[in-house]
Amino acid sequence: MIFEKGSVPVKVAAKVYGKNPEWIRLGIVSGYLPIGVATRNGQKITDVSELNCKYGRTNFYISPKKLYEETGYLWEGEK
Repeated sequence: MIFEKGSVPVKVAAKVYGKNPEWIRLGIVSGYLPIGVATRNGQKITDVSELNCKYGRTNFYISPKKLYEETGYLWEGEK
């Protein structure tokens, strides 16, 4: 199987799980949702208290392959 390059948007993952985007973000940071990583300034974020916007923007990478493995949803990119 060939997976798209790049990250699946948080809003897409939220629709796949039937949850809101914040649930996806918290799940990734806390580790209970093993579909991606959260980073800020190149450093991995692993504590939900670090999500506070006063620390700066947090970037989320959601792996198309990991999302597929967890849910069966195949991300085919923005169309």
